[in-house]
Amino acid sequence: MTMKKWPAEEPGFQIEEEDTFEWRDYGIEDYASRYVLGNSIAWTEEMARYLLVIVGFMGGSMAVRTGTQICVEFFYRYMPGWMSRLLVILVDFVSIAFFAIGAWTTWKLADLTTSLMTSVDIPKSFLYYFVLVGFLLMLGRSIQIAILHWRNRSPAHPDIP
Repeated sequence: MTMKKWPAEEPGFQIEEEDTFEWRDYGIEDYASRYVLGNSIAWTEEMARYLLVIVGFMGGSMAVRTGTQICVEFFYRYMPGWMSRLLVILVDFVSIAFFAIGAWTTWKLADLTTSLMTSVDIPKSFLYYFVLVGFLLMLGRSIQIAILHWRNRSPAHPDIP
């Protein structure tokens, strides 16, 4: 590919311009995407971003089920047993409230969203409904974990007395 440059002796902003087309600079994939499909590959980045959000929220239920969310174990280790159990119950209530509020907010947001994705003609509300499913899965798992904690009176972490 040849590049035309402004003369170096001219002051001011210099811009590089492409002035010719070289077919050797492109691969078969470029031609297939742009000319056969009638679209550039720009849609792949947008879809990858949305899929990353979906995988993150769907995987959140696995983190809730296994209890691998980020927490500060320091407090549990150096508190008396009754206080650590009280803190576990409090954390369970806060988690349930957080996931319930997140699910409700996402549901309301999905109902209000009418726009389409930028490069693909799919409603953005589909993304919000997947996030809603992720929040509902996390809510269900956090309720399940809270019931186990309340029945067994066992703390969330095995090192807690």
